[in-house]
Amino acid sequence: MSGDNLVKKRVESIFNILKEPLDLILIKTSTFPFIDNNFFYFTGLKKGIFENSIVALYPDGNLDIIVSKLEEESAKKSKANLHVYNDLKEWNRIIEDLFISYNNIGLNYNGITYSDLIKFKKIFTKSKFFDISEQINHVRLVKDKYEIDAIKKACLIVDKVVEKIPELLHEGILEYEIAAEINHLMQQFGAEKPAFETISSFGVNTAEPHYTHGNNRLYNGNFALFDFGASLNKYNSDITRTFIFKNSNNTQKEMYDTVIKAQKLGLDLIKPNQKAKIVHDSVYSFIEKTKFKGYFIHSTGHSLGLEVHDGGSLGPDSNLILKENMVFTVEPGIYIPGFGGIRIEDDVRIKKDGFELLTNSSKEFYEF
Repeated sequence: MSGDNLVKKRVESIFNILKEPLDLILIKTSTFPFIDNNFFYFTGLKKGIFENSIVALYPDGNLDIIVSKLEEESAKKSKANLHVYNDLKEWNRIIEDLFISYNNIGLNYNGITYSDLIKFKKIFTKSKFFDISEQINHVRLVKDKYEIDAIKKACLIVDKVVEKIPELLHEGILEYEIAAEINHLMQQFGAEKPAFETISSFGVNTAEPHYTHGNNRLYNGNFALFDFGASLNKYNSDITRTFIFKNSNNTQKEMYDTVIKAQKLGLDLIKPNQKAKIVHDSVYSFIEKTKFKGYFIHSTGHSLGLEVHDGGSLGPDSNLILKENMVFTVEPGIYIPGFGGIRIEDDVRIKKDGFELLTNSSKEFYEF
């Protein structure tokens, strides 16, 4: 399927599941970092920032794009109708000329800023606005072939990096030094940037799931936890591996073995028509029956795509039913304050008969 047909299909898909007919959908970006990634999803564009830009979606699958002069060359890579403005006055004129006659307009309330919503209400005084964020999330959860291929490429990059990490570690090295090395390796292997701030934690810091990194050194007996992702063509991967530096103790080994078994249990439950909540509850219950009761403190996984957390959860409050071609992380962990933590995370695509593991680097217990 060509890029143009792919975009057209995405636009048609959102209109097909609306609760009520709409004349038009507007996806509005603000200033960085408040850039709605649905702009890229519905235009198919891979480069550019596109501050203060709009993509207009029509029921027939066609698009209008409104961008500043700064983004004109990047926007030309889309086959949509392109409108370029030089200043705010021109922006307002283009908006009014194109859209003022439409009565029922859909907006992504999860992605539009409050100030932009107020601005729209002042311009479109006779229009009604409808929140379609739930429908957008529903469409985006199921990935098309282009998205799956992009995520797979991002996963290959992090697998290559995992293989290099043991070579980087030596006694006394700093957390932020390894974070920098991981980021460098990801780009060396083809990533455009890290998908998020790389987590590189040693010792007791590994008990903080979102610690990131600092100036702590690696010593004998430390946990060494690395959680990172690669971003390529706007799509992301997300992986976590935990190592033990030099000599481990029995508790560390038991923790690792428990997390590995918990992840396998979760993976074995991944399939179409499965309740996301069942996956989490089963993993959580397994860990709760071990000596590490109370130390698994987050959801079992999250959806992955244009966003690292892409709208769906394998969590206790999720009402999601898993479908073919959704992509999720599966990442149980055990975190003991003052002692340390272990998390093992992989990315999976749901297939009609189960799942495809997208990250394939070793998860064997590793001392070095």
